[in-house]
Amino acid sequence: MLTTHLSLLHSWASALPVAADAPGFNLWATFLNAELFGKIIVVLLMFFSLLAWTVMIGKYLDLSRWRQLNLDFHVRLQDTQGLMGQSISAALRHNSPYARLFHDAIEAARKHSADRDPSIRMGLVENALQRGVGDECVRYETKMVLLGSLVSGAPFMGLLGTVVGVMVAFNGMAAPGSSATLQNIAPGVASALLATVAGLLVAIPSVFGYNFLLSQVKLMITELENYASWLADRLELEMESQKVVPFQAPPASTVPTPAQPVPPAVEHYLKLDISEED
Repeated sequence: MLTTHLSLLHSWASALPVAADAPGFNLWATFLNAELFGKIIVVLLMFFSLLAWTVMIGKYLDLSRWRQLNLDFHVRLQDTQGLMGQSISAALRHNSPYARLFHDAIEAARKHSADRDPSIRMGLVENALQRGVGDECVRYETKMVLLGSLVSGAPFMGLLGTVVGVMVAFNGMAAPGSSATLQNIAPGVASALLATVAGLLVAIPSVFGYNFLLSQVKLMITELENYASWLADRLELEMESQKVVPFQAPPASTVPTPAQPVPPAVEHYLKLDISEED
């Protein structure tokens, strides 16, 4: 009985296909079978994929670092009394977007004398803050255009490689003496489709990373604008509190001055003159 079962198991195992002998998908072989233009496209797309991942990781680390530096600097300013007296060189050493805005605002306020009209000084401070916000927005959006170009351009590059590869495969079929069989067409078409696969491998991760980073950039720009508004309010309150009211003479009184009493000697002399005339 045991011998019968072992013989049946051996027959079943012999009937199963051997995985090592079965034909499988070989990506490297498919790449080698591709024509020259397709190979160039695939190599370029692999380079673009590496570039996209480098940009996404680096941008995420930069935004995270700037956000933490901004938070630390804002907390320190909230606990500080008298922003006009703070050192602007120390703010620059902090090397954060909030610190650079603070430096621009304080420098604009100190360029003019303290007896200048606070409204004029505040207008100059607000202009400096607007320029600083614009500069920081440009810094926030750095490399986002490159990432967006990779997202939109990679699929089209892959499609171009596929179309050219298919054209080459069909042209080979049209050559004299070639047979139009599936075995002859399949390797060329598979190699051509490899370019499309490479393009999608670049675009799919990049589009998710681009959308995430874009949302973070928009959020940080909103936080930057709110911080600039808060800083302008603090400086305006300090300027109003330091405003010097010039001295003004009191208005002349319209009440007539009362008559002063006449000294007795003068009064006696006046009486004598009046009696002589009579």
